Amino acid sequence: MTPMQRRGPRVSALAAVWLALWACVASAQRVDVPLEIGGNRPWAVGVPRAQQQQAQAFFYEGNERLRESVFVDAARSYKRALQHWNHPAIHYNLALALMNLDQPIEVYKHLQQAMSHGPEPLDSGRYEHARAYKALLEKQLAWVDIRCEAEGAVVTLNGQPLFTAPGRYQGLIRPGVHSIIAFKDGFLPTEKRRPMMPGEKAELALELYTEDDVIRYRRRWSAWVPWTVLGTGLAVAGGSGVLHWKARESFRDFDSRLRPNGMHLTPEMKSLRQRGSALQVGAISGYSVGGAAVVTGAVLLYLNRQQPYRINIEDSAPGVVIAPVVGTSSHGIVGTVRF
Repeated sequence: MTPMQRRGPRVSALAAVWLALWACVASAQRVDVPLEIGGNRPWAVGVPRAQQQQAQAFFYEGNERLRESVFVDAARSYKRALQHWNHPAIHYNLALALMNLDQPIEVYKHLQQAMSHGPEPLDSGRYEHARAYKALLEKQLAWVDIRCEAEGAVVTLNGQPLFTAPGRYQGLIRPGVHSIIAFKDGFLPTEKRRPMMPGEKAELALELYTEDDVIRYRRRWSAWVPWTVLGTGLAVAGGSGVLHWKARESFRDFDSRLRPNGMHLTPEMKSLRQRGSALQVGAISGYSVGGAAVVTGAVLLYLNRQQPYRINIEDSAPGVVIAPVVGTSSHGIVGTVRF
């Protein structure tokens, strides 16, 4: 079975979940009744009456936009209402609007707020709808628990800052491949990249390391190999020098005997000349072999120099990671290279 074939059933299942969710949304009833102003209900305590009235006005406006299926404007009105009054019914209607804008994580957060005071502010029917939506989203989204104890380290999720360590983030994220990076001056960035499946829960602990912690050195071969080749070449070249010197001595002796005897070559003189020629050939051959060995040894020494590499402490970092960092107070990129 190919990866695409394996992925097919998961995509179909995910689509089925979404279709079920949209069916629930279509059949759900938004909160259209006026928000009850005043009283001592928990969600109204401490909220001035004028603020409640202002929230109700934005709430009505959002309901009109939601009824007309203008979901962006409806969500904007509900968010304005929440700035004045943190009412569970406003969170509930805002969740309905956001469902149509494909913002499942925000939907989940507002459903939690809508259910925070039980069924009373919504009525039992809408409360059960909210609980059903929330359960569907929990099956569709992934949950992560990200921790980092390196003080001062910045932890990002897909380039967006999460927290400054020591700290922890627990929450829902969309399924897919996510990149979690921790970085700090003086330390190598640490990244964990992994695919998250719907309904999956993952705990990720990030640790930072210095270069001394993770950088090691190695050679291609044992250190003695190139030195042996180089030493052998020098020895052969030195021996060839001795042969060359002896050849010159033989030729010098030959010349010294040739002058008084003229062109008459005695057997001893012929032997001297042959010996000198043989030594000369041996010297030249030795120079060639020794020189080649010296050059080879020098090349091997260069190739065998120590090379740095990064040990895979957490068995999670890819070879090269470049991730953008976008935040309200910082911009840039984070990179890490694995040797």
